[in-house]
Amino acid sequence: MIKMAVDIERRVLSLDCEFHIDCTERLMADGSKFSDIWGANFYPKDGKIDFIALINIRPEKNRTMEISDAETKRAVEDVINKLLPI
Repeated sequence: MIKMAVDIERRVLSLDCEFHIDCTERLMADGSKFSDIWGANFYPKDGKIDFIALINIRPEKNRTMEISDAETKRAVEDVINKLLPI
């Protein structure tokens, strides 16, 4: 499994961190805002993506580790599909 954080506004991602927050910190150091960053995982063996990460818990927007908003999930998936050769 490859962990990643995706900035859906800047349409960039950081991947292969030990924890999703590490990827998030890389993006924030490069100018991303935390509110625009969402966590996901890629499974190279079967090409699947899931949208589960601790950084996705946001009391005002998302109350679980999995991204629950379909539009946000689609935005994250779009960035991943454009930037990763999967």
